[in-house]
Amino acid sequence: MWIRFVLYGLGGWCGEVLFTAVTESAPQHDWRLVGTTYLWMFPIYGLLAILYEPVHDLIRDVPWWGRALIWSLGFTAVELTTGWLIKKGNGRCPWDYVAAGKRFAINPYIRWDFFIVWAVIGLALEPVHDFLVRLTPAIEAALWGM
Repeated sequence: MWIRFVLYGLGGWCGEVLFTAVTESAPQHDWRLVGTTYLWMFPIYGLLAILYEPVHDLIRDVPWWGRALIWSLGFTAVELTTGWLIKKGNGRCPWDYVAAGKRFAINPYIRWDFFIVWAVIGLALEPVHDFLVRLTPAIEAALWGM
């Protein structure tokens, strides 16, 4: 599981840099496409190995629209919880949507327009999870000669 924790953390960082470059730089015609993320995000994305994978295994037989709803609510709950915890710990949430003036902000931690984003990401991660489960033994063998 720890190998997948690291892979999800790294993948999340890369995905967030790409997402912020496209959604924040491109609309302003900044063709440098500068994307950003936060160090805090690595363990948050890594939580996919701990939280997402067991849920995915439980809901495989649920229709796609039901899984999309579950992913949307689940990712939103994690975003809300981790944002609140980070603010509690250091006084500031790195993605404060209200302070940033985001139009669909519900509070500093979550946005209405991300509900569909989380649903799509949750569905897209299903085959990624299955692939990483198959790949993990080969990574372990390469790292530790098992």
